[in-house]
Amino acid sequence: MPPLMLFAAGLGTRMGALTADRPKPMIPVAGRPLIDHALDIAQGAGMTRIVANTHYLADRLVLPSDIAISHESDLLETGGGLRAALPLLGAGPVMTLNTDAVWTGANPLTQLLAAWNPDRMDALLLLLPAAQATGYRGTGDFSAGPVLVRPGDHAYLGAQILKTDGLADIPHSKFSLNVLWNRMIADGRLHGITHKGGWCDVGRPESIPLAEALLHG
Repeated sequence: MPPLMLFAAGLGTRMGALTADRPKPMIPVAGRPLIDHALDIAQGAGMTRIVANTHYLADRLVLPSDIAISHESDLLETGGGLRAALPLLGAGPVMTLNTDAVWTGANPLTQLLAAWNPDRMDALLLLLPAAQATGYRGTGDFSAGPVLVRPGDHAYLGAQILKTDGLADIPHSKFSLNVLWNRMIADGRLHGITHKGGWCDVGRPESIPLAEALLHG
């Protein structure tokens, strides 16, 4: 079972006053913090080794004691943050999950594990058509797959499994995982599958009632 990286270090500036006294993963949705919704997914998929990165108001992020912390004194973005956490995650493929979304339907991590083929893939991303991705703003990130290219009309949902070898030779300390994905696209090694269920991005205050409606629907 690959380890899981929870991205939990963002400033949450789009949340306005809601993040004045707490990090974004502690914002409640349907009566529970966002981080707890992410942990439910991890538990449901049988994750046994979990690392979370932290930055803003890190002391107020409530996590189980068995989760390792990769604290970032400076925000490193997704790529830099994942690379900094590799000593805790170990060698081999890693799963990542954003903590600012809610999901319905099949467990996203279980879906990725079932479809993962390291002989053909360097990364496998979970997607939805942009028009079906609640709270998503944009026309799409990638094609429908299975081999991904840009542009496209499918939204990346913040869950993936990927090989981390390529992180070592990226010369920046702060960088997005898009840098690594673009290299994988050039090699024809970035793959995607469609999520079997619903999803809502919870990046803005107005997304909270949308997420709660999705969960209660």
